[in-house]
Amino acid sequence: MAVWIQAQQLQGDALHQMQSLYGQHFPIEVRHYLSQWLEGQLWDVIDLENPQEEFKAKRLLDSLIQELQNKAEHQVGEDGFLLKIKLGHYASQLKSTYDRCPLELVRCIKHILYTEQRLVREASNSSSPVGGMMDTMSQKYQQINQAFEELRLLTQDTENDLRKLQHNQEYFIIQYQESLRIQAQLTSLATLPPADRQLREPTLLSKRATVEAWLTREANTLQKYRLDLAEKHQKSLQLLRKQQTIILDDELIHWKRRQQLAGNGGPPEGGLDILQSWCEKLAETIWQNRQQIRRAEHLRQQLPIPGPIEELLNDLNSTITDIISALVTREESLARKCTFIIEKQPPQVLKTQTKFAATVRLLVGGKLNVHMNPPQVKATIISEQQAKALLKNENTRNDSSGEILNNNCVMEYHQATGTLSANFRNMSLKRIKRSDRRGAESVTEEKFTILFESQFSVGGNELVFQVKTLSLPVVVIVHGSQDNNATATVLWDNAFAEPGRVPFIVPDKVLWPQLCEALNMKYKAEVQSNRGLSEENLVFLAQKAFSSSSINPDDYRGMTMTWSQFNRESLPGRNFTFWQWFDGVMELTKKHLKPHWNDGAILGFVNKQQAQDMLMSKPNGTFLLRFSDSEIGGITIAWVAENPNKPGERMVWNLMPYTTKDFSIRSLADRISDLNHLLFLYPDRPKDEVFSKYYTPPLSKAVDGYVKPQIKQVVPEFTTTNPDPAANPTYMDHGASPVVSHPPNYGIYQPMSDSMLDADGDFDLDDTMDVARHVEELLRRPMENQWSGQQS
Repeated sequence: MAVWIQAQQLQGDALHQMQSLYGQHFPIEVRHYLSQWLEGQLWDVIDLENPQEEFKAKRLLDSLIQELQNKAEHQVGEDGFLLKIKLGHYASQLKSTYDRCPLELVRCIKHILYTEQRLVREASNSSSPVGGMMDTMSQKYQQINQAFEELRLLTQDTENDLRKLQHNQEYFIIQYQESLRIQAQLTSLATLPPADRQLREPTLLSKRATVEAWLTREANTLQKYRLDLAEKHQKSLQLLRKQQTIILDDELIHWKRRQQLAGNGGPPEGGLDILQSWCEKLAETIWQNRQQIRRAEHLRQQLPIPGPIEELLNDLNSTITDIISALVTREESLARKCTFIIEKQPPQVLKTQTKFAATVRLLVGGKLNVHMNPPQVKATIISEQQAKALLKNENTRNDSSGEILNNNCVMEYHQATGTLSANFRNMSLKRIKRSDRRGAESVTEEKFTILFESQFSVGGNELVFQVKTLSLPVVVIVHGSQDNNATATVLWDNAFAEPGRVPFIVPDKVLWPQLCEALNMKYKAEVQSNRGLSEENLVFLAQKAFSSSSINPDDYRGMTMTWSQFNRESLPGRNFTFWQWFDGVMELTKKHLKPHWNDGAILGFVNKQQAQDMLMSKPNGTFLLRFSDSEIGGITIAWVAENPNKPGERMVWNLMPYTTKDFSIRSLADRISDLNHLLFLYPDRPKDEVFSKYYTPPLSKAVDGYVKPQIKQVVPEFTTTNPDPAANPTYMDHGASPVVSHPPNYGIYQPMSDSMLDADGDFDLDDTMDVARHVEELLRRPMENQWSGQQS
């Protein structure tokens, strides 16, 4: 990561130290707007104590001022106008300050960069894995910038040599014309009288011999210049290939992998602007070298000299064309490593007849002046098999697996950011054509992809490129009920796809720790919480996934989970899969339980036996919240209390699980508040201390003699009179109400010993909740309609 990006994240004293580095001698705005350029220069190679180094410092000062002026020129709009004036002022200020002492500028910048690196290193604590990773990235970025500086110097050197070669060749041609003139004079002597010929011939012969000798020597010199220049170009192209490999095969692939993991809830991929700046530098340097090689070829054609230079120049021209083609697009890899990329992916679960968006960007569009004739991009949905055929360069023209509306978009150049992109805002999948499915594969396991393709030319139609890129796999659904299983397919693909794979192959089984990492990433993103899945939570999930009772995490580290176990086969004794259960937990937590999960109030991933073991050692009234084993998207309350049928004996009770439909009527906090027998949240926290901030405020007093009724949850066997009227809302009827205390539907019984309980020892609140919902609907009606005939 660039030092300046990290420096902006400093806090406290470190931030103040960083800010104190800047002032009139070097404004912080210059550091901000030229951060990449400043960090890419070789400041350390200049010896501040050597006056002979002043010319290098002067060149850096001139380059700095030029960069500032270029940055100022590209500012547009009202804000850009002010920034343009400010940057121009800083350019003049730095020139007047350091023009006579450029070494002082180098001293100043070296001190700033060194101090920033130290502050960042101290803040990130390089002994930690994260800090070490940041240091590694910073070093890598610095190496890339240093390589660009080396390329810049090499390109400048070959440019100087080319100009020198051109000058020498022009002088050679002049001398060659002089030799032809002398030869013509010698030929014309034959028409003169012998006396005149003998008088003039020796002088002309001497001049001819001198010129021809010079031409012979100079021809050898020119040939050497050409060979030396070709060797320098070979070195430049080798370095260009190496730099391009690092940027496209390493950094761009890593960015795309981060983008894919972001689809599972990983951190934002970021870094695209840095990648673009690198790709633009590559494009600029490649194009400069290409133009130099073409000029060298023109000089060779203008003055042919026998030797190996013709073959060398042909090889150089072919190599540089390959390099620029690889930068723009790579057909053999279906543009996986090219600079035509998808900046914003389409949704990976794609519902038909629903609007969606995507953005593609050409990272080198600005430098290659593609925007001067902006290309059009077309989007097509294709199947996995069609994507494989495209990878093999098989003819798939006009093949598609569906129809996308609004699937054409012209690329636009955004001058403020220097980006060339096409923003598809209103695409819609009108229809989909599915292929024959294999074995147990369902429609929510079938993968498609959006193919984006375009064509553009550079160098006045000198080179024409056809570019293509594929989106991440998408699963097409036609109904919201398919979303759950489609998300499972996408999660598995994003988590376990390998770079460079054949579309869209993923392993059929993965190690349990790998799946844990993916589940934790997804859970934190969906719930929008920094509290992820603990090791105890993951052990619980392993027990559920593998039908195991082991509580030792090490027992699961070498175990593998197949795709079928994940989302094809139902869990033992259930009618849902492992993923469907886990996804239900995420949905419930995201919609209704997020604050309680963040507070640590929900243990959640605890089975019934564990809950009993935990609660039996605690005082009566202690309770905990755990996710239901038997119901998708359910959470239950377990608490310890006396056994009413056996005085002196205690037992653990489990309330029938709540689901989203229950919390749409009354929140979890209010339900816990309603149950006066719940006193302490496990292990020993008073419930009001944990939940009171989420209670619904008491209803206001009666207006015009009427009070508003309210539903309250009651478990009859545990109902106690609350003497504090402020703690209980006012009710329309304080007597028995079938809504809140109907024994057959709201009773609570001893586990496993009563015919009213289910096999898990839970009792069913569904019927009672149906009544509650009916009453709530009645309460929404105007009072005069409910109580007509009762009004006074």
